[in-house]
Amino acid sequence: MVDRTLQLAQRLLGFDTINPPGDEAACMAFFAGWLSDQGFEVTLSSFGEDRCNLIARMPGTQAGSPLAFTGHLDTVPLGNQTWQYAPFGADIVDNRLYGRGSSDMKAAVAAFAVACVTHQAAIRAGKGVILLITGGEETGCDGAEALIAGGDLPEVGALIVGEPTANYPVIGHKGALWLRCETRGKTAHGAMPELGINAIYLAAEALGKIRQFEPGAPHPLMKKPTLNVGRIQGGLNINSVPDRTQFDVDIRTAPNLQHVTIRQNLSTALGETVTISTLVDLPAVLSAEDNDWIASVYQHCQPLHPEPLAAKIVPYFTDASLLLPALNHPPCIILGPGEPAMAHQTDEYCLLSRLAEAEKLYGELICDWQAK
Repeated sequence: MVDRTLQLAQRLLGFDTINPPGDEAACMAFFAGWLSDQGFEVTLSSFGEDRCNLIARMPGTQAGSPLAFTGHLDTVPLGNQTWQYAPFGADIVDNRLYGRGSSDMKAAVAAFAVACVTHQAAIRAGKGVILLITGGEETGCDGAEALIAGGDLPEVGALIVGEPTANYPVIGHKGALWLRCETRGKTAHGAMPELGINAIYLAAEALGKIRQFEPGAPHPLMKKPTLNVGRIQGGLNINSVPDRTQFDVDIRTAPNLQHVTIRQNLSTALGETVTISTLVDLPAVLSAEDNDWIASVYQHCQPLHPEPLAAKIVPYFTDASLLLPALNHPPCIILGPGEPAMAHQTDEYCLLSRLAEAEKLYGELICDWQAK
């Protein structure tokens, strides 16, 4: 069935789903049709023009909660560097499937979808599976937020997130707190700056303080939280005193830190000249390593890795930040064939060997769940 997975992955990669601006509708409609043809019960939902989510159900006949998979179909922009391989061409060269979204994370979506179809008999005789497919993940889990707001989330027993891990089972990820900081001044002619208040200078003072700011204490597994100022904008023209400046702050956190406390502490540190608003607020994710299902996932993954598996997290966020609380916190594993280092890169690729491993691995996890 690997050829079938590859073909589906190539079809998904052929759609331009770059976000922003975000346009998953055509890709999601194709995938909905494919899933429906394979026996899934599919529900499409919109959260804006050309923005889509999808829930696909393959119910079982046995009592118990279904196993859930989640993945997103939007991708980040191509960047400014020239691509050697067509970003939507799904070229195959030297065991690599190229294309924007190959590692992050359309190949994984193809792998778990085909694995469900392959093991459809076991699923229908067992507890069933659910696929939660989102748009808008790359800009702060907008699709997952809309999916939750729609109120149609089913009960699930465990969640597999197909983000890129090179098929290594990962039990959590950092949280993300994105803040917009703004300074306000008073405009004046650039030749008479003493008549104004320069908002860029106020921002520069704030940026000096923010470099010394510590978001909180380290976490045993996730280590120190990180902070990065990723964007700044101020001023309208060279010969005026700027009266407004904004800079955006990306803080990555751990379960031991409260986002409301971090924001309050940062506001205190920066002082009254800076106002802060929240852009994205996604909590950290961490499953218990001693959970029985997590332990069984480790057992299935171990043959794919030469060293004994250890508890790992990833620094990026996933839709699990929002989905897990909405699903009543089932155990969750992040597990996908993509190469973590390839996410968001020029000439992004997924190894075909990893894709084949993932399809087989997902199939094993599906069958195990149905037989529990």
